[in-house]
Amino acid sequence: MSLDGFSTQPLVKELRYALLGGRIDKITQPNKSSVFLSIRQPGKNHLLHIAANPQASAVFLAERAPENPAEPPIFCMVLRKQLEGGRIADIRQHSLDRIIRFDLDSLAAGGKIVTKTLIVELIGKYSNIILVQDGVVIDALRKVGSTNSRTRLILPGREYAPPPAQEKLDLRTAKLAAITERLAQDSDATLHKGLLNACLGFGPISAREVIFSAGLPEKMPCASLDAKDKDALQCALAEVYAACMEEEAAPSLILDKNNKVLATSPFPLHYFPAESTTLPFPTISAMLEKATFLAGAYTPPEKDRLTKFVRTELSRAENKRSILQEDLRQAENAEDYKICGDNLMTYAHLYKDHADASLTVDNIYSETGEKLTLTLDQRLTLSQNMQAFYHKYDKRKRAQKLLCEQIALSEENIRYLASVESSLAASSTVSEIEEIKDELIQSGFLKENMKKKRQDKPSAPFRFITEDGKNILVGKNNCQNDRLTFQTAAPDDLWLHAKDIPGSHVILRLNGDEPSEASLRHAALLAAYFSKAQNSSNVPVDYTYRRYVKKPSGSRPGFVIFTHQKTLYVTPSAEETAKLLLEGQ
Repeated sequence: MSLDGFSTQPLVKELRYALLGGRIDKITQPNKSSVFLSIRQPGKNHLLHIAANPQASAVFLAERAPENPAEPPIFCMVLRKQLEGGRIADIRQHSLDRIIRFDLDSLAAGGKIVTKTLIVELIGKYSNIILVQDGVVIDALRKVGSTNSRTRLILPGREYAPPPAQEKLDLRTAKLAAITERLAQDSDATLHKGLLNACLGFGPISAREVIFSAGLPEKMPCASLDAKDKDALQCALAEVYAACMEEEAAPSLILDKNNKVLATSPFPLHYFPAESTTLPFPTISAMLEKATFLAGAYTPPEKDRLTKFVRTELSRAENKRSILQEDLRQAENAEDYKICGDNLMTYAHLYKDHADASLTVDNIYSETGEKLTLTLDQRLTLSQNMQAFYHKYDKRKRAQKLLCEQIALSEENIRYLASVESSLAASSTVSEIEEIKDELIQSGFLKENMKKKRQDKPSAPFRFITEDGKNILVGKNNCQNDRLTFQTAAPDDLWLHAKDIPGSHVILRLNGDEPSEASLRHAALLAAYFSKAQNSSNVPVDYTYRRYVKKPSGSRPGFVIFTHQKTLYVTPSAEETAKLLLEGQ
């Protein structure tokens, strides 16, 4: 998704135009890979998002910042101490690499102005944010020691060294003929690979656009280039360079039919198939912000940890249930041991103690005279073997009741954890995640202490509106589901839930009216969409009036029983859900 080094040029130009001379007003770090700088300019404030996420690294001007953790990470505190109040003196790109340097002037002791450089390296899994002064590293988002790299260490107090220079041609200064000659000499490479080897800063997207513009096949061997092919490539290189460096950028985002990001570019792309979707944007920042959102690069604090924890506990509960069910199947054979004991009691007078390892006798309970083999422990007398059979019978009879209770508890845990997993998928803010964390602590799954006093406001449910003006409320977690159903909803409102599937409680506010067919369908679609059956078709959704929904005493959050329900079958749709979602919710 990230821009290559060649395409980073117009981004740097855009950032320079907006941010030069601006003052760093505030620095936040909402998660482990993203830093936000609030920059004050005369008449306007900007928010610079620096994402060092290995899957979606980028730098752009954002419209809004996500919520922040109560306690900032150490790296954020270092940046605040070193950079807040400083002014942006310069923004520059290192060669044609995906490295952007922000020079920041600040006032030191004695009125001396010192310059510190925030270096952003957007290089995939090695992406990093490094603070440097006078060529020495002050701190870094990801510290690189000798165990991770032998040649390039990034540690406080060590001299900063950029990644090794590549022996490639710079399209800004090299002659186009020199590039095509370099291509022709790369005899073992295809045209696509040859461009990546020859042109500094080129990534797969830029290389493919050049090849497409030249009208040549991507897998054509470089050794087979003739004079006409070289001329076509030179023209294509000139066109792509001009498109990238034009005064008015034309950034575009390419999506496939599933809205997956295929490419981001500061200039128009033409080589993608017709079934892909091209979204134009007024600025490169707007394009990168949309791409970052679609890629799901931002995850609220704690969400990843809680999701992994819940999945582990869910897997553990399912394994426990399987073991208990196998034990129950064995316990259900208890009657066989009683039959063995009764038969041994009947025939014991015919045999001697310790003489036989097994006895085959006529089964006294068989009407057809079937034989029964009794396996004995020769260390025991016949009477003791008989008592052993009765002991196993009694033990398994008692176990059946206990195992049934344990299986029921395991199934309850599985249902509950599945509902929490669904809630986590629907949650996106700090307050929502914290509510789920508190719920897990109260339920005894998470062995941590709850905060005595929470400063966050209680999270609000999703709010949708139908075409006939009816409000639909959707809970985001189990605690919110309970509040929504038993505190917010009126007795005559309609309550909906995916049938026998973990998901959100949905309330259709009726205000005394009868529900229309359209509003009922919309509410059912939302109940199916915000459930574990989100990607299924013909999802059954139960609905009833809220007055018929009860919460058993002592039951876990989100658990209810209900009567007088009817069932509606719907297929959830992300497109319809997006149309219903109100602005700001």
